Amino acid sequence: MKRVYIISGCIGCGSCEAICPQVFKVDSVSEIREKTDIEAYEDEIKEAAEICPVGVIKYEE
Repeated sequence: MKRVYIISGCIGCGSCEAICPQVFKVDSVSEIREKTDIEAYEDEIKEAAEICPVGVIKYEE
């Protein structure tokens, strides 16, 4: 099962939400939206994880 999560250390920069607002929302720190079809946005999630300046977005396949 695929999974996306955020570990502690988020600085709330908003880059993940800018790349994939369907999955991420920022309210002081980034959060994963509930009931999101992760597989539909797999490429965007991977891009958000790569661009995260503090490397707190994790994606498991």
